[in-house]
Amino acid sequence: MNADDLPTPDAEADAVSPTDLKAQIDAGDDVTILDVRMQSDYDEWHIDDDNVTSINLPYFQFLDDDIDDDVLEQIPDDDELVVLCAKGGSSEFVAGTLVDLGYDALTLEDGMNGWAKIYDRVEVSDYDGAGTLYQYQRPSSGCLGYLLVDGDEAAIVDPLRAFTDRYLDDADEIGVDLQYALDTHIHADHISGVRNLDDEGVEGVIPAAAVDRGVTYADELTTAEDGDTFQVGDAEIETVYTPGHTTGMTSYLLDESLLATGDGLFIESVARPDLEEGDDGAPDAARMLYESLQERVLTLPDETLIGGAHFSDAAVPADDGTYTAPIGDLKERMDALSMDEDAFVELILADMPPRPANYEDIIATNLGQNVADDEEAFSLELGPNNCAASQESLADD
Repeated sequence: MNADDLPTPDAEADAVSPTDLKAQIDAGDDVTILDVRMQSDYDEWHIDDDNVTSINLPYFQFLDDDIDDDVLEQIPDDDELVVLCAKGGSSEFVAGTLVDLGYDALTLEDGMNGWAKIYDRVEVSDYDGAGTLYQYQRPSSGCLGYLLVDGDEAAIVDPLRAFTDRYLDDADEIGVDLQYALDTHIHADHISGVRNLDDEGVEGVIPAAAVDRGVTYADELTTAEDGDTFQVGDAEIETVYTPGHTTGMTSYLLDESLLATGDGLFIESVARPDLEEGDDGAPDAARMLYESLQERVLTLPDETLIGGAHFSDAAVPADDGTYTAPIGDLKERMDALSMDEDAFVELILADMPPRPANYEDIIATNLGQNVADDEEAFSLELGPNNCAASQESLADD
């Protein structure tokens, strides 16, 4: 049933914005969410945190004039409820119905689509290079990006197409010229913003090692070879080839202080190796990843910060609120980084999470082989990223 076809409840519920809801969660307030999407959608992707109580009751259970007591018994009647759905339509119906029954219910504006539009910019206070470094955070999918600013210039690493205007607006607000937009690899969980930013006059950069995968637009952008550098004010960005997650996976060392690792290494896990060559090619990719970590990443000074392109629920942010950590800390608490090659490969292949939703279409779009308008691109990337190996098996408890 389409949300437009739902009956109009006698009462109307007030709405809460996604940013206000996130502020409540971040502040540690107890939040009760009633998610009225189908269970399959809920199981794949929902709002969760230590102080969030989440209940899943699909909207159709509220269509009858006499709602089953079994349904109502699952809904606390002494808590404020935030009712959400995919886009906000069916949650308005359910929230209004509950208000009419005496519940204190709000509806989340634009549902999970609205939640996916939250994009925070947080300064990396432990960054010790020239200029200022910010981390962009998308809580809905755990996507991370990096804005390096020095003097009157800036560069963005791993931009998302959905936030192209945001990067340009932030650069204007800070008072800098956005010089470069750099991708670490062909992403499988979101649509890259590099080409869109290039269209806006920003120099788009992709790894040279990724071109042979089938990139159709390589001649239109700058390709970065291992060892190439890009200057942003007095800060230098060095290209570091780190294959494994993909054959073209490339990291960027930001003024010798933070390594933007893309999907090679996260603060709670390492990359999954099966998204390019599938299950058959995963063992060889895992060995390639091991070599990259041991020879290109872990050989950097222990104080070098690691900043991946994603974070998961298992990630614990640093004191400054960013998902970054010194290499030395990761060596101490992540067993996978101290194993021999055979043990490493066996471990990360043993418990692979589900692949990202729509990942084949997303990859094809990022290669330039498929075309998607802004609305289609946004819909493709909704949901969790799932670009890491299982965190539970990799972390040292």
